[in-house]
Amino acid sequence: MEKPKVIVICGPTASGKTALSIELAKKINGEIISADSMQIYKDMDIGTAKPTVEEMQNIKHYLIDCVSPSVRYSVADFKKDATFAIEEILKKDKTPIIVGGTGLYVDSLIYGIEYNEMNVDLEYRKELEKIADEKGLDYLYSLAEKIDKHAAEKISKNDKKRICRILEIYKSTGKTKTELEIESRKKELKYDFKVFAIDMDRDILYDRINRRVDIMVKNGLIEEVKNLIKKYNEIPTAMQGLGYKEVVAYFNNEYSKEEMIEKIKMESRRYAKRQLTWFRRNKSIKWLDASNGTIKNTEIILEEIRWRNYRKEKFKKQKDIESSVYNYSSYSMYIFNCTTYKINKKTDRNICSWKRENLSGGVCGRLYN
Repeated sequence: MEKPKVIVICGPTASGKTALSIELAKKINGEIISADSMQIYKDMDIGTAKPTVEEMQNIKHYLIDCVSPSVRYSVADFKKDATFAIEEILKKDKTPIIVGGTGLYVDSLIYGIEYNEMNVDLEYRKELEKIADEKGLDYLYSLAEKIDKHAAEKISKNDKKRICRILEIYKSTGKTKTELEIESRKKELKYDFKVFAIDMDRDILYDRINRRVDIMVKNGLIEEVKNLIKKYNEIPTAMQGLGYKEVVAYFNNEYSKEEMIEKIKMESRRYAKRQLTWFRRNKSIKWLDASNGTIKNTEIILEEIRWRNYRKEKFKKQKDIESSVYNYSSYSMYIFNCTTYKINKKTDRNICSWKRENLSGGVCGRLYN
């Protein structure tokens, strides 16, 4: 039996993933699942570069604006919620498109990594926090590196949450994070993932990142952080994210405003470099040159996954088709593994205003009907 196809678009920050995914979704009647560890949080719009209503172009998105910034959201939570979203999309005979730059999230799906529920040892976590405060993150990272060098090499030395996670997993299970992932990858995947990543000239990418940070600050990043602290009466867990922790440091007089902006730019460039390194380890990824432009790269994806584009004024059914989706606006139809086909042109008048909505199973997002 043929496995359902799921398309994945990944790559570094500011590389154009959103525009490409939306263009593709329009062509193949797809819906988008965010694989971004920061866009999952509510009230964090500017610093996470969430797609705007206009950018979404009536394409339904999942896993955006779902979780309070004060809540700890893990890769295990993502795996569960993303799988639920995939099933919801497939039930509608649409194509799931996973989009994001969080390597752990992407890998959890395409490798089928299982994350067993693990009771949080709050005392041990406090102990790790104390070690980090007294001896520094470098020392804490060295402990994680001794236990699981492979997992430690995948994360930043400044990522306290993930450093602690490596140590917590080992203490709780007696196995390293890497060992558990290898065990889980032995299971057969339920979906046929077609994975694409955007590559871009390094200088152009860094320039885009710098300009994006300037736009974020201009659009109210500092005010957004102020409102978050005011609303949640604390520094939320999610505020350890890139762009937010630097603003908090600015509030604490650790940086001037100019230094804060330059710090965000520098850390964002470093993050982009780590993302590229992460995704290049996957030899099955099809890389797309950003200089091709969104339209051309969309065509490359369609060709790669063997969707065939047929354009006519009207379509009438002649034979059964194995799988089909169509784009109402362009009258385009993309068929996978089919011969002849037909579809009468339809227009969906059931359009409602933009809204945010929680769905069962923890899946939510910005929805268009």
